[in-house]
Amino acid sequence: MRNRMKWVSLLLTSLVLLLAACSGGGNSNTSPNTSEKNLNAETPIDDGSGIKPVTFSFYGNYDWLTTSPWGDNEATKWIQENRKVSVEPIQSGGAAGEKLNTMIVGGDLPDVIFTDRGSSVERLVQAGQLVALDDYYEKYPNFKKYVKESTLNLLRSEDGKIYQIPNWYTSGQFGNGGWMVNKDIYNELGRPALETFDDLYQYLLKVQEKYPDVVPLEVGEKGAGLEIMYGGFKENSTSKFISLMGYPDGDKLSSILDDPAYEEMVLYINKLYRERLITQDALQQTQDAVKEKVNTNRVAVMVESNITTYGAEGHRALTANNPDSGYEIIWPIHKAGLDKTQVFVSGFETLGWNVNVITKKAKDPEAIFAYFDWITGPEGQKVLFFGPKGLYWDEEDADGAPIPNEKYKTTAANERTETMRKFEDFNWAGNTTFIDTAKMSLEALLSANQKSWETVAQSTVTWKTALDITEFVNTDPIPDTEIGIIAQNIGDIYTLAYAQMVQAKSDEAVLSALETAKKNTEKAGLAKLLEFRTEKWQENVKKINATK
Repeated sequence: MRNRMKWVSLLLTSLVLLLAACSGGGNSNTSPNTSEKNLNAETPIDDGSGIKPVTFSFYGNYDWLTTSPWGDNEATKWIQENRKVSVEPIQSGGAAGEKLNTMIVGGDLPDVIFTDRGSSVERLVQAGQLVALDDYYEKYPNFKKYVKESTLNLLRSEDGKIYQIPNWYTSGQFGNGGWMVNKDIYNELGRPALETFDDLYQYLLKVQEKYPDVVPLEVGEKGAGLEIMYGGFKENSTSKFISLMGYPDGDKLSSILDDPAYEEMVLYINKLYRERLITQDALQQTQDAVKEKVNTNRVAVMVESNITTYGAEGHRALTANNPDSGYEIIWPIHKAGLDKTQVFVSGFETLGWNVNVITKKAKDPEAIFAYFDWITGPEGQKVLFFGPKGLYWDEEDADGAPIPNEKYKTTAANERTETMRKFEDFNWAGNTTFIDTAKMSLEALLSANQKSWETVAQSTVTWKTALDITEFVNTDPIPDTEIGIIAQNIGDIYTLAYAQMVQAKSDEAVLSALETAKKNTEKAGLAKLLEFRTEKWQENVKKINATK
C-alpha cells in the first residue's frame, strides 16, 4: 500500500508539472480571476447576505468522505431556496487520491476542492490551477472579521498569496480529544480513582476479570488513541511531536525517539498489549469496528483524538435503552507527579482542521468565495449548525446566539443531535469561536438532561486539555523533494518500528526495537529532516509574533 501511495504521489507531481507547462507555468503576478475587472463586476444581489446565486461542484479529497445530496436536509434546502446557492458533490469513491489524479489528467478539476493543507495544495498552486483569494479576503467582511491576521499569514503560499479558505479555524482554545469511561462499569466497580497511569492499569485489570466480553481500553481506529498517551507522560506536550518525529528542545527539534517520555509511553502501551488490556488488532481495526463496540456497551475506557464524536454517538446509543447508562468524560490520565493542568491530550491549530481551494475551472470564483464568506459569518454558522430559523430557534440573544425554542427543548437530545450533525457536514468554513460561544449560550438555558453530551465534554474537559500547536503547521516537505523522500522513508521506518514496539514480547524487545529505530532513522537522514522542520517552525514563530 505504501509503495502504491508513493507511485500516486510521483504521478501527481508529473501531472502537476504538465499542467504548469500547459498553463504557462506557475502563477502570474495578476490572477485573471481576481483582476480589477472582476472585482468591479456586478454587485451581488443585496439581500443582506452579501452573496449571489451560484452553482458549483465540490470534491471532498478524503477516502472516507461521502457528501450527501444538496437540499436533502433543512439547512441546505433553506440555502438553496433563500440564498439561491446549489452544490454538486463529486464523490471520492473511497479512493480520493486516485480520483483527484483522474480529474487532473482529464483536465476536469472541480470548482472547489476540500482537502488538507500542505503538499496537495502547493502542487496545484505551483501548476497555476488555483485562484488567488487575497482581493476577495479584503473585499468581503466575515473572514476579515473572524480570522486572525497571523492565521491568514500562515495560509500564504511561497509566492505570498492566499489560495486557501480555512475550515474550523479558531481564535480560542479548542479540542475534541480525550478519555471517557463507561458509566455502568465505572459505577459497578465503585468509581475508583482514575487519574494516573498506575490507576488506569489497576482499573483495567478489574474490568478484564469481571467483564470478559468487554474491551478494557479502546484505542480507536488503527490504534490512533495509543500515541495520544504521550501527552500524559510529559507536561506541555502532544502527539503532534510524534508525527513531526521531533520534540521541542530549546529552539530546535530533537528526535522523538530520544525523548525519555516517548520511551515510557511505548513501554506502557506494550505492557497493556501483552496483558491483553487493549484489543490485539488495535493497529489494524477499522472505524466501523470501533463504533460497533462503543455503541453496544463493550468498551470500559476509551482514549481517542475525536472522543467527543465517539462519546456522543455511543452515549446516544446506550441511553436509548437506559437513561442512566452511557459514557462519562474524565480528565486525562497522566504520569504520577505531573501537574494535571499542564497535561494535554490533543493539540489545536488556529488555522483549524483543513481548507477549501477554488480552482480556475470555476466560472465565478468570486461568487463561490462570497458564499464561503457567508458560511463563516453569523447567519451561515447558525443555519449550518443549529439549522435555519424556525426549526430549533426563532430568536437570538444580544450576542447573536440562537435561543432554543420549544421544539429544541422537547425533541429528544439524541434525535436533535443527529439532525444537527447532518447540517454540520456542510459547514465547510466552520467558525469555531462563534459556534462554541453560541453553543455555550444555548446550553446554559437548558436543564441537565437536555444538554448535549458533546458540548458538556468540550466545555468541562476537552477544550481545557488541548494545546495550541499552531507554530508547528506547514512543516511537512513536499513529497517529491529530497527532504520529502527522506520524510517518507523515515515514516516507513517508524511505522514498522512502532508496530514492533507495541507488539513486542517483553520490555527488552521494546527497547531493542527502539534502539534499532534510532539507528535506522539516523541513517535515513532524520537530522536533515528535523533541521528542515526546525527552520519552518521558527519561521512560523516569527510570523505569529510579528502580528502580536
